[in-house]
Amino acid sequence: MNIQQLYDYCLSKKGATEHFPFDEDTLVFKVGGKMFCLTSLKEWENGSPSLNLKCNPEWGEELRARYDAIQAGYHMSKVHWNTIAFHGDVSNVFMCELIDHSYDLVFKGLTKKVREEILQSEI
Repeated sequence: MNIQQLYDYCLSKKGATEHFPFDEDTLVFKVGGKMFCLTSLKEWENGSPSLNLKCNPEWGEELRARYDAIQAGYHMSKVHWNTIAFHGDVSNVFMCELIDHSYDLVFKGLTKKVREEILQSEI
C-alpha cells in the first residue's frame, strides 16, 4: 500500500474527512469529527510509514503479542490505539481490516444523530 492507496481507502469510508489538526505533517482521517487514522507524511517520504489506529483493547493486546509491526499507540492512549508499521509482518489486506475496525469503533461511538446524518448524506 502506498500513501495514495491509503488516502483513497480511508476517504472511501462513509463520512470520512481528512485534516491536519496538529501540524502540516500529521494527516488525520476523521468520521463525525472523531479520529480513526493518523499517519506522518514525513515518515512515508522517509520510507518508514506507519498508522495509528483505534482498536478494541483486548484485541489490541493480542495483536501486539502476535505481530512485531504492531505496537502500543505512539503519542496516543496505549489502551485504545495501536501503531502499525508498514513493510512489517502485517499484510496490506490485514492493514485494511485494521483500518475498517478503527473506523467502525469510532463510527459506533458517535451519537445516533451524527451516525444518521452521515448515513443520510451518503444516499
